[in-house]
Amino acid sequence: MNSFSSISAWSLISIITVLLVAMLVGNMLKKSIKVLNNSLIPTSVIGGLLILVVSIAYEAIFKVPLFNTTFFGGTNSEYDSSKLSILEVLTYHCLALGTIAVALKNSNQKLDKKRSGEIFDSGITTVATYLMQGFLGLLITVVIALIIPTIFAASGIILPFGYGQGTGQALNYGGIFENDYGFTGGRSFGLTIAALGFLSASIGGVIHLIFIQKKGLRNKADIESSNVLTLKEIQGEDEVSLYGSIEKLTIQVCFILITYIITFIIMKGISALAPGMETTIFGFNFLFGVLVATLLKVVLKFFKKKRMMKKEYVNNFMMDRLSGFFFDLMVTAGIAAIRIDILQNYWWIILVLGLVGAFTTFYYNRFIARKLFPEYSEEQFLVMYGMLTGTASTGIILLREIDPEYKTHAMNNMVFQQLPAILFGFPMMILATLAPKNPYLVLGIVFGYFVVLNIVLFRKFIFKKKKPTESVKATE
Repeated sequence: MNSFSSISAWSLISIITVLLVAMLVGNMLKKSIKVLNNSLIPTSVIGGLLILVVSIAYEAIFKVPLFNTTFFGGTNSEYDSSKLSILEVLTYHCLALGTIAVALKNSNQKLDKKRSGEIFDSGITTVATYLMQGFLGLLITVVIALIIPTIFAASGIILPFGYGQGTGQALNYGGIFENDYGFTGGRSFGLTIAALGFLSASIGGVIHLIFIQKKGLRNKADIESSNVLTLKEIQGEDEVSLYGSIEKLTIQVCFILITYIITFIIMKGISALAPGMETTIFGFNFLFGVLVATLLKVVLKFFKKKRMMKKEYVNNFMMDRLSGFFFDLMVTAGIAAIRIDILQNYWWIILVLGLVGAFTTFYYNRFIARKLFPEYSEEQFLVMYGMLTGTASTGIILLREIDPEYKTHAMNNMVFQQLPAILFGFPMMILATLAPKNPYLVLGIVFGYFVVLNIVLFRKFIFKKKKPTESVKATE
């Protein structure tokens, strides 16, 4: 008999509570242990690793996965690898919800030609780094697969999604490879790559911060005291009241969920028109979410212009908080969802991919920052390296160590580069889904696209205009 006293009625609450408590414990450890505090590892990563350790120990003792016990709504048996775990479901949805929250934010900043160029270059840098990571990752696993045929040759293409885009997308592509192409453990493979990305961002970022401190370039301020918000930053102009007849936070959540349910309906419709592509289409939930959010913003602006809506309903401050919540939950759940036991044949490959991804991303972005952003190269490098090995929040954590008040353009570059990054990055997303069918062809196309984008990126140096020669003096 079902009742509210049954475990099934409490299982989801139990899982979310464990994830949030793990983050709180992780935060306490980070604050109290100097090594962790100096490491800049995000609290969500520490929380996820804590749960992962406890899960491994629990399964070793009781022979049952922790999150498949009856307390968490499971069957008290081994996981069915063909089904998604609740942690993977949370990771998947939190990616889209967090991205939608960011996409719904209002932006009225006007940009001049120079700033537009810097933002464009930031977006191209993002995609070019994806391509570099994808090419190297795929090259490594293709070569290994020639020696060890049991290795899934296309697995290396997941590197840019674990490093460049984070936990949610790594899970999505690992799931596509697992469901459609038989890559056993694909989801855990992707999640593990993403976890290594966070460690690469933190360790590489700390090493570089120590380096620039020795050069006298780092003047770290008290970040917490510099983060005092003004009322204007919390409550924008012409917005609905903070204490109205409906809670303002409720309005923000409403917009996010409306956007997401419309996204679901659109993906279902496209899937019906393209049989066999459903897994791939639903793997792009975050991208469809961004497109729907952009359309919703256009509709809201139209209503405001026609005076059908007298107040602004979207609040940037609250959308930031909500996106932060969803991304924290996504990272913690994603790391906790890793299945160590099904990766025994891939551990050394994952470590090789992780090291190659870390070093090449570090030096490639360092070179770009120095060449294209000489006025604030250190800030641009840190925010891009952090984002392209972890997430946007990791990049912000690194940036705040040397630019706590965001006086340089690095922060804005990261925020506004999303549009060119999505436009130029979309082919990479499609190519990745084709990699299992023909990894050699995809390898060649990715390399070619990488070369093209680098020509675009360094166009000012490659196509440098010659100075006009002095006019030849007339002969007597």
